[in-house]
Amino acid sequence: MIDRTHDLPLTRQCQILDLARSTAYYKPEPTSAEELALMRRMDELHLEHPFAGSRMLRDLLRKEGYPVNRKRVRRLMKKMGIEALYRKPNTSARHTAHPVYPYLLRNQIIDRPNQVWAMDITYIPMRRGFVYLAAVLDWATRRVLSWRLSNTLTTDFCLDAVNEAIARHGCPEIFNTDQGSQFTSAEFTDLLKTHSIQISMDGKGCWRDNVFVERLWKSVKYEEVYLRAYDSVSEARASLARYFGFYNTRRPHQALDGQTPDEIYFSNLQEKIAA
Repeated sequence: MIDRTHDLPLTRQCQILDLARSTAYYKPEPTSAEELALMRRMDELHLEHPFAGSRMLRDLLRKEGYPVNRKRVRRLMKKMGIEALYRKPNTSARHTAHPVYPYLLRNQIIDRPNQVWAMDITYIPMRRGFVYLAAVLDWATRRVLSWRLSNTLTTDFCLDAVNEAIARHGCPEIFNTDQGSQFTSAEFTDLLKTHSIQISMDGKGCWRDNVFVERLWKSVKYEEVYLRAYDSVSEARASLARYFGFYNTRRPHQALDGQTPDEIYFSNLQEKIAA
């Protein structure tokens, strides 16, 4: 909105747009190496202890020698998009103006491909900086249907992932997410409604409602992300593409009797077509 080449002074442009002058002169600074190391350790602790809030994370970090206070921990948790997973009032990351849909999977038998898809977003550390990863997962077969990386927590990269999954695999009967603002937005829910997909959302703080995506994040991070230090987003994208290829086609799953997600997903689809 601010045009530095315009004849109108920056001060006047800010007045017209009702912006503080500091906004026009602000230059973002990269996250320091110290803070990136702290954020990575917070991410690891969050995976190990998903119930830990800012107070507990602060205490765990202090025991490891990190001189942090609760205010800093809370700021970084917000920046990373993580929160303690337990029932608590008024702490959901959802937008208060967005509608929330009921959880449809309770007592459901989910045993076939494309019956239920699930989606979530997680924080991915790099050597210098971080990105966010969104993935669409087939609930019954654990197959990763599509994924996207973004450097911001916006809705557009989630929409891209869903559109790719639908284009490649058709539509599910039910699509389940948490109550994050990306998933409760009109753009996201309208996309699902357009394809006549039922919308399901986890209860507030009920991590078990989307447990298979949480397990996926743990596998991705301990088997891929934490073993590397990506130098760029393009390197992260290429390395994650290799991992998801391995995850779908070669990695055996105990919950699938040692078979891979691809074996279960495509064999069930072929049986459905034959029937």
